[in-house]
Amino acid sequence: MDPYALLGVSRDATQDEIKRAYRKRARQLHPDANPGDSAAEEQFKQVTHAYELVGDPERRRRFDQFGDGGSNSGGGGQDPFGFGDIFGAFFGGDSFGGRRGGPQRAPDAEAILDLDLSEAAFGITRRVEIELMTACADCEGSGCAPGTHPSTCSDCGGAGEVRQVRRSILGQIVTAAPCQRCSGLGNIVPSPCTHCSGVGVVRGTRTLEVEVPPGIDSGQRLRLTGRGPSAPRGGPNGDLYVTIRVRSHATLRRDGYDLIQVCRIPMTSAALGTHLTITTLDGDIEIEVPPGTQHGSVFRERGRGIPVLQGRGRGDLLVQVDVAIPQRLSDEESDVLRRFAEMRGEEVTSVDEHGFFSRLRSAFQ
Repeated sequence: MDPYALLGVSRDATQDEIKRAYRKRARQLHPDANPGDSAAEEQFKQVTHAYELVGDPERRRRFDQFGDGGSNSGGGGQDPFGFGDIFGAFFGGDSFGGRRGGPQRAPDAEAILDLDLSEAAFGITRRVEIELMTACADCEGSGCAPGTHPSTCSDCGGAGEVRQVRRSILGQIVTAAPCQRCSGLGNIVPSPCTHCSGVGVVRGTRTLEVEVPPGIDSGQRLRLTGRGPSAPRGGPNGDLYVTIRVRSHATLRRDGYDLIQVCRIPMTSAALGTHLTITTLDGDIEIEVPPGTQHGSVFRERGRGIPVLQGRGRGDLLVQVDVAIPQRLSDEESDVLRRFAEMRGEEVTSVDEHGFFSRLRSAFQ
């Protein structure tokens, strides 16, 4: 959720405006002001987390650049009611106890992969180019200039946070705020890399091989663990989620693991029978349409459908026959059909016999 929206400020708000907005929201939603109100308590937690993300200039910069995963939000459930955060906003702290220093995990990313129906059915390995944050080649992700190394932060001793004991109306409160000197990382970069400005990552294009399993369908996602964006200062990579999008086929439509193909045949073929050439994912096949086939009849070709995802077997191919009735007939064709109807003892009444002029003639007769 957008922390700026939770705090009710714009993305270009000043740090003082963010702090004032948090104080106002915190007073309204604090559990002491809303005893027994679980909804207010949940909102208080969300607002507190939002302030953790953007209340500090350095963490706000990381959030704006990398999202929540790169913001080093700390906390992680150590303070379920957010007392440390509200007192931090009022008295200068930032978070409440229990966080660990060090580079944080990068956020996840998502890509879209377009496939043909046959590629989705039988699986394929595709190379995908995606723009991601990648480790800086000059410093190998450390953020340090070549030949230099990070050093332990002297202010927090590598813990990434500085604790303080304060007295308040609730008694003695221990606050733990991210170390301002190292931004909660536990170490500092004496000589930043000039290419990445000491962050350790740069935006670039990465080429990945994606193995698509047989039977996948549109809207399903593949998770590539650890193959997403690189994290600042050598933290763990995020994951890459690849969403599959299958293009429409010219003649086949997917229904679960079955394939459906609609074939239009003339009424004479339906009456006399015929053979049809059908396109399948395995190549063309021929099916027999017996005499007297009715409109909407379905013929099933077993095992000609989509392979079952992470399973055995395949769906079927369903061939639906649509009988085409001619819309216009010549006089000769109409006579042939009338004679055919007479031979079968079927009564045929022409539309013209009940038309306007027929009724007009009947009125004068």
